[in-house]
Amino acid sequence: ECVVMSLELLGEGFDLHCGGADLRFPHHENERAQAVALGKTFAQHWMHNGFVRVDDEKMSKSLGNFFVIRDVLKEFHPEVIRFFILRAHYRSPMNYSGATLQEAKQGLDRLYNTLTDLEDPVVQGDAVFGGWHADFQAAMDDDFNTPQAIAVLFGLSSQAHRAKTSGQLQEYQACANTLKILGGHLGLLQRPAQEFLQSGDLGISAAEIEELIVKRNAAKKSRDFATADQIGNGRAGIN
Repeated sequence: ECVVMSLELLGEGFDLHCGGADLRFPHHENERAQAVALGKTFAQHWMHNGFVRVDDEKMSKSLGNFFVIRDVLKEFHPEVIRFFILRAHYRSPMNYSGATLQEAKQGLDRLYNTLTDLEDPVVQGDAVFGGWHADFQAAMDDDFNTPQAIAVLFGLSSQAHRAKTSGQLQEYQACANTLKILGGHLGLLQRPAQEFLQSGDLGISAAEIEELIVKRNAAKKSRDFATADQIGNGRAGIN
């Protein structure tokens, strides 16, 4: 039915066929074989994503470490989750934990901090400053290498901060403008900077957040999932 639905809804020779790495053989090879046997051209490109791991263990219901996106959204802004996912290459395994998501939030905060004094309007044609656009495009053309593309964003952010600190405000504006444009290709950095940074204020310190992460991980490892859920949903405080 996969072949029939794909050809019916997407047509012959559609661009992308995605799926988990475990489906590469035999499922996806069988799909292609069936299509070829019918005399049909099938997918042009195949993208197989790595597995999601939780605290360096395979995610599974039997281990009790299974999660759904609506629960993660109770703790983190959707853009933080997007940034967290893009930091890993889609073919690589991705390790999910409260600590790694917190690291992603801190990284995204840093990029948004770069934009706090951006004044000039963003124009797509301006995204050529210092060759950063070419570096970003090269990363994305290299098998959708989003980690390298994000490295370009951080490099651009560093240059923007150096320019701002040294009083080169025109260079800062050009860097920050380009950063916002390139981030937009990944669905990032499109909110007003102050709005995003203030939305992440939970009313507790970074040290308290780290303590909660440690407590939550300890509760999960001892299979005390009720306490872990309470911490994750913000109902368990610091003792």
